[in-house]
Amino acid sequence: MLVALIARDKPDHLQTRLDNRADHLAYIDRTGVVAQAGPLLDQDGAMVGSLIILDVKDMAAANDWAAADPYAKAGLFEAVELITWKKVIG
Repeated sequence: MLVALIARDKPDHLQTRLDNRADHLAYIDRTGVVAQAGPLLDQDGAMVGSLIILDVKDMAAANDWAAADPYAKAGLFEAVELITWKKVIG
């Protein structure tokens, strides 16, 4: 099952993102369920959120993954949405 995780950073939390980036990327590598990922950018190119496509067995696994993400544990996100996603192109 593919799940799109769309997360918006809290305002003025870029340093939180930068401080936890290495742990976040290591978590992605270690868990092996991320099909695609990258930061959301504002009009100036600054990171303001995340888009992550998870390949998991069910929505509970997606919720568990999201909760254990170092970014989430650091309190980076203002909002997180998990949506079942269907790949059509690419």
